[in-house]
Amino acid sequence: MQVINTVKELLATATKIKAEGKTVGMVPTMGALHEGHLSLIRRARKENDAVFVSIFVNPVQFNNPDDLRKYPRTLERDLELIGEDADYVFAPSVEEVFPVQPSEVYDFGPVEKVMEGAARPGHFNGVGVIVRRLLEWVRPDKAYFGEKDYQQIAVIREMVRQCNIQSEIVPCPIVREPNGLAMSSRNRRLTPHEFETAANIHRILEESRQLPDVPQIQAFVEERIAAIPEFRLEYFTIADDSTLQTVQSLQDAAGVMGFITVYVGEVRLIDNIRYK
Repeated sequence: MQVINTVKELLATATKIKAEGKTVGMVPTMGALHEGHLSLIRRARKENDAVFVSIFVNPVQFNNPDDLRKYPRTLERDLELIGEDADYVFAPSVEEVFPVQPSEVYDFGPVEKVMEGAARPGHFNGVGVIVRRLLEWVRPDKAYFGEKDYQQIAVIREMVRQCNIQSEIVPCPIVREPNGLAMSSRNRRLTPHEFETAANIHRILEESRQLPDVPQIQAFVEERIAAIPEFRLEYFTIADDSTLQTVQSLQDAAGVMGFITVYVGEVRLIDNIRYK
């Protein structure tokens, strides 16, 4: 594995790999890696000749300065976890990626206006800013993203379409802890008690799948979350899986999913589940 710290070296390396006719897979991350990230990297390893991983805590996608400050940074451990599953790790400084403050403003349409887009103003614009740079620098054949951030995948696909980027966006299933909690870099901020309590998010969503339609599901999830003192519900939305717009009935769309954001103590966790 080769660690790259500059855009110049990244461009030169990626250009050389592409000139050799090799297929390239990329996994963009913000570090603090866990098994969810590693599953993406291993899939990229299986499907491509060369694998790039980026480790960069992107300041422009945080609308909460305190959240940015607390985000875990564990580069040495991350490199050990990646091992030989990646050929190149791009781990730049903020100044290297943004020598001047980025000024791009995107409009990703309806998919960015709801849920995380509504709760975290500017977040998805920041995601678009960094992901576009990474994809244009590396020009991967495939870029891999976890479905825990389902809305982010929809936004990135729209960005790729708008910018005519020739990379396939590959969604990968959520990886969960043994207790069912969706793996997240934020989980390490939970106390042991909060970690076990947080498993109820997924359990409640799973139980809600037994209910017949949207009003019953909505009421059940909201009531069960409210009954746990450590939880504070930010939103629970049942939506069309392609447009991400809310539905009133499971019959309103070919695919329907539930999306939830819950504060467990001070830690903000997201998850989702498919109803049909």
